[in-house]
Amino acid sequence: MRSFREFSFVFLFCLMLAASNAASPALPVLKFNFGWQTEPGWTLVSPTNVYSDTSGYGTEPGAAIYGTRFAASDQPFYFSARLPEGNYRITATFGGDTLSINTVKAELRRLMLENIRAAAGESTSRTFTVNVRIPDISDHSQVHLKSRERTSEMWDWDDKLTLEFNGIHPSVRSLVIEPARVPTIFLAGDSTVCDQPAEPWNSWGQMLPRFFKPEIAVANYAESGETIASSLREQRFEKIFSRMQTGDYLFVQFGHNDQKSKATNALTLYRADLDQVIERTRALGGTPVLVTSMERKAGVDRDTLAGYPNTVRAIARENHTAFIDLNAMSKLFYRALGADLNQAFQDGTHHNNYGSYELAKCVLVGIKRAKLPIADLILDDFGDFNPAHPDPVADFQMPASPIHSLAKPLGN
Repeated sequence: MRSFREFSFVFLFCLMLAASNAASPALPVLKFNFGWQTEPGWTLVSPTNVYSDTSGYGTEPGAAIYGTRFAASDQPFYFSARLPEGNYRITATFGGDTLSINTVKAELRRLMLENIRAAAGESTSRTFTVNVRIPDISDHSQVHLKSRERTSEMWDWDDKLTLEFNGIHPSVRSLVIEPARVPTIFLAGDSTVCDQPAEPWNSWGQMLPRFFKPEIAVANYAESGETIASSLREQRFEKIFSRMQTGDYLFVQFGHNDQKSKATNALTLYRADLDQVIERTRALGGTPVLVTSMERKAGVDRDTLAGYPNTVRAIARENHTAFIDLNAMSKLFYRALGADLNQAFQDGTHHNNYGSYELAKCVLVGIKRAKLPIADLILDDFGDFNPAHPDPVADFQMPASPIHSLAKPLGN
């Protein structure tokens, strides 16, 4: 049983949130000050505030931060705050005594901000929205997580928000965190979509949030090794549906692992599962969006996904479903790379930061082509993108996260 003193900042926040939801649309706001000065309404965070369940906030172990009016470091560091699941709008103010160029990733390396410059002695603020979730669906059911998803470093499924501050001398002055009542883009898919936990692996789903305004959240429920059938069995879709509200979106991309099925009626079963997901999404007031799987590296010269992309195209036509042909755009992208093709891949299937960043841009092109209303929420700096003329590999820079692994993700 928990002791009295463990009913801390976090528990009080949960009570406030419950009371606020029941009585008023006004929701609590958390304010963290890294300036080592106590101000009314703000929680002071010092270099010694390491995260614990008792405090409910703090830096993750290993942070080497310094500063008198800010938290700065010469290496990436993490900050966590324990929160109920939901969408949160975060306003981060950056700046220190020297030039800082800040990149922010959330949870498992979901890119939120990149290359935010703060000149020496100056500050600048940016706002973004992060989705936080737990496996519970109800008191009696939860998502059937893989063993790797249950480890302590897998921040995608725990009860706290974790932010990674990266870049050149990352410097943070303050964080304001408030619940955000905004539409959600749910993502369902496999290892080419999910939040890959370790460098150098990466997927388009974890790059996508960077390109959206804070008026919408991206909730990535994809997982390595998944098929649409296994995601249904493991209640990953049930979890999505339990959180879905009218006006939300569900992007679905499966095929890489589904095509390995030995069943003689594999495509028929695949089609039936997609039909089921489309119907359930619409019944809940959501918008289903079908995405064809991007090709593997070998797909430059030949199709490697059997009949699955064509099946998705046919289902989209028959159900009048919004559709993004990432498969076709990926071929244009790969061919345009020419001799640099390997610079987008980590193996024959999975991509690195550059490859997934460019594929996320392809998805945004698809959103615009499909004339989805959320196209208006794409950040202005996205501009135009042509998969046949991708960003030069030599110009791409992305600060690497601290966690590295040579282990291949599940699926190929």
